[in-house]
Amino acid sequence: MIRVDLIGKPDCHLCEVASDVIDVVVADLPDALAESIEITERSILDDKALYDEWWEKIPVVLIDGELHAHWRVSPDRLRDALTLRAEEAAS
Repeated sequence: MIRVDLIGKPDCHLCEVASDVIDVVVADLPDALAESIEITERSILDDKALYDEWWEKIPVVLIDGELHAHWRVSPDRLRDALTLRAEEAAS
């Protein structure tokens, strides 16, 4: 299972854009890969530790707990990262 965390907050335009990018990229992946991805959206307003770490960089995308992107999410870069993560897990 590949875990993708989107850290943001409600009413954040860039967070909504990042969520849309993640959804489109995962939908375009091969079914077997897409089904192995778990997407979680977390709000900095619900977690003080998240707020303290990420408030000035939202939206933040983590892949398996590692920083992938902040502020803007590139569809191509995200697709490549998820594909690479799946290949690493398979080997």
